[in-house]
Order: sequence, then structure tokens, then C-alpha cells
Amino acid sequence: MRPLPVGTDSVLLETPDGEYAEALHALLLRWRAQGRYAEVTEIVPAARSVLVCGLADPRAFAAEVARWRPPPVAREGGAAVELPVRFDGPDLAEVAGAWGVGVAEVADLVTSTAFRVAFCGFAPGFGYLTGLPQGLRVPRRATPRTRVPAGAVALAGPYAGVYPRPSPGGWQIIGTTEAAVWDPARDPAALLAPGTNVRFTVVA
Repeated sequence: MRPLPVGTDSVLLETPDGEYAEALHALLLRWRAQGRYAEVTEIVPAARSVLVCGLADPRAFAAEVARWRPPPVAREGGAAVELPVRFDGPDLAEVAGAWGVGVAEVADLVTSTAFRVAFCGFAPGFGYLTGLPQGLRVPRRATPRTRVPAGAVALAGPYAGVYPRPSPGGWQIIGTTEAAVWDPARDPAALLAPGTNVRFTVVA
């Protein structure tokens, strides 16, 4: 892990991979809840980094980082946001083929996976959900779509996600949900925040 100073009170922690960043983010959230680094104003995870803002002594914080060994994220247990999905996506058959299963089994595999929001980005309310086993990862589409509808549930690499609004996109669409993952009139507007556990369910 490499700490980099940002401004006068922040440190960007660059991590070896996404799993380390997710574990580090979870550890920092837990410590702040316990009163450690209570002065921290923001903890912002990304694909391979975590930005920590509001530090009273950024240099001392950066020096401590080298000694940390964050434990892996526990994906089972705890409350989870449930997202009902209709598995009707245009790429469902392609994903089933890549996984070597029948179309109906894609829903079983996805709904039995404990997902967690690792970080948000791309568009307001778009959470990058981790938890897929290595063998269930699929590549992005060779040619992105110019318009993906809001509510599209899709996969790409190690991530699952839900498109919060119509936009271009190159992920493999396996279904749709009517859950509003982004609603500016709601507080908070984003349904899926970093650290949130997520479970997909099947719409009957």
C-alpha cells in the first residue's frame, strides 16, 4: 500500500488490488465508528485506492499505514438491500454460455451470491458490486450499447451493477429491476453506498 498526500488534511491510499481496497475501506469505517480517527470527514473508496479526508495529522496517519493488515471483508450476515430482478436481459443467454449453465441457472447463481458495494462511480448512484466468484466473471461487450435503460442489471469483470438512469454502457445485461437506485428527491439519493450489502431476488 502506498500513501500519497492530498491537500493539507487528506491521504490517498493506493492498494495492490480491489480486494485490498475494499478491506481497507471496511476497516476504516469500523475504526471511525469506534472513535478512532473520529476527525475524519470522508472515506472514499475506488477500484484500487481509498481517499481519507479531514485528518488531524496526515503524516502520522501515512506512517501508520505500513503496519496495517486489513482482514478480508465478511460478505455473509448483516442487513442487506434486496433488489428484485426480472432475469430477461439481452445478454442472459451469452452469460449462461460463458458460465456453462442453463439460462435459468444464471438467476440461481446471482441470487445466491452475497454482493457488497465496493465503490460508486460512472454515474450518480451506480454501485460496483463485488462478490462474484472468479469463475463467474465475464468480459465487457466488444461493442458497447449507445443506450442502456435505467434499472438494467449487468455484469462486467469482477463486478455487478444496476444502471441508475439511461446511458451508454458495455456491460452484459442479464435482467432489470424497478428499484430506484438513484432518486434525487430521496435522502440519501443513492440506495447503494460503499459498504452496503446487496442481495438480488427473483421477480416471480
